[in-house]
Amino acid sequence: MKKEDELLKELTAMIKETKRGRIKWKITGQTTEYNDESEKPKVTEDGVEWTVDECFVSYECKYNGKDFVMITYEMIHSAGDKKQTTNLVFMPPLGIRYFDVSTLLPYSVPASNVLTYEIHTLWLLLLEMYKADSTSVDLDMSPRELTIDDEV
Repeated sequence: MKKEDELLKELTAMIKETKRGRIKWKITGQTTEYNDESEKPKVTEDGVEWTVDECFVSYECKYNGKDFVMITYEMIHSAGDKKQTTNLVFMPPLGIRYFDVSTLLPYSVPASNVLTYEIHTLWLLLLEMYKADSTSVDLDMSPRELTIDDEV
């Protein structure tokens, strides 16, 4: 499994190569962000009711002759103008493409603020490229449902 610093160096190099047009990305994701607000789960913590969203994104490409797969997960709690996020990063083997935290957990990579920022930089770059030329990035985002189990 990759270490955080190895992944950070690799992503930095991949962003440069992507800007040069040398990497073709396939991005697949699922998000609850655009679901109807009334259907989103709510949690109450310290008297504040939070609306909960989540987003999975799979980043796939060929890099230095090898398959690269990284899946990110973000859980977003929103209450008015307040937002809290939890970010997870996974480097699963090629056969695992499930958007399920429990399945992906054994393949997690510690996600520092620096690594999270670099992944966000890649995301913004790929969206910018897609907007300029939709054939430059294979992008497929779809809605998902989120259910939060109440444990007693």
